[in-house]
Amino acid sequence: MSDPNEIRALKASFRGALDTAATLASLQAKVEALDEHADIGAEALEELARVTAAHAIGSQALRGLVTTMQNRRAATA
Repeated sequence: MSDPNEIRALKASFRGALDTAATLASLQAKVEALDEHADIGAEALEELARVTAAHAIGSQALRGLVTTMQNRRAATA
């Protein structure tokens, strides 16, 4: 029997990971436009650090939830 709360958590976690991926993707043009011979400003690095950390945390939370779901199912099989 499925757990509605688990499915809701999976959906929310998945949406969160997609939202952070979209934010990361929105920085692509800025990153591609960087001059390879110039220094990167502190503000740009801070933005990249913030966005990549959010994406990593969101992705890891989703991965952890999926692993927990797999382990629970394996234990009951």
